Amino acid sequence: MWHAALRLALASLATVLMAGAAHAEGQLQRGHANYVLHCSGCHLPDGSGKPAAGIPDMRATVPRLLATAAGRAFLIQVPGTSGSSLKDAEVAELMNWMLPALTGRQDIAPFTTEEVTRDRNQRLDDVAAHRAAILGTNR
Repeated sequence: MWHAALRLALASLATVLMAGAAHAEGQLQRGHANYVLHCSGCHLPDGSGKPAAGIPDMRATVPRLLATAAGRAFLIQVPGTSGSSLKDAEVAELMNWMLPALTGRQDIAPFTTEEVTRDRNQRLDDVAAHRAAILGTNR
C-alpha cells in the first residue's frame, strides 16, 4: 500500500516540476518575442545597436550596467522600456530573457515585477547623460 502512495507522491512531484519548467520556458519565450517586437528595431536582433546613432551595443554595455544598482535600474528607466505598452511583469520577462541572451551570463539576478514597477516610474530626462554618468564615460 505504501508503494502506491509513494508512486503517487513521486508522480505528483514530477508533475509540479514539469509544470514549473514549462512556465519558466513560456516566460522566456514571451520575453524573447517582446524583445523582437519592442526592442530589436533599434537595438537589432543581436543587441549590437547602432552606436553611430547613439544606440549602444547592449552586448558590451549591459554587463557594465549590471555591475551597479543604478545601472540595473537604468535598464528599466530608458524610454523604450519605461514608456512601452508592456505590463511590468512582461518587462521583467523581457529582461530575464534579454540579459542572459545578449551577455552570455547566467549569473544575473532575475528582475521581478516589483523591481520593474519601482524603477519604471522614475523617468529619465537625459538618457545619454544618465548612462554616461553610470558608466563613467562621455556621452
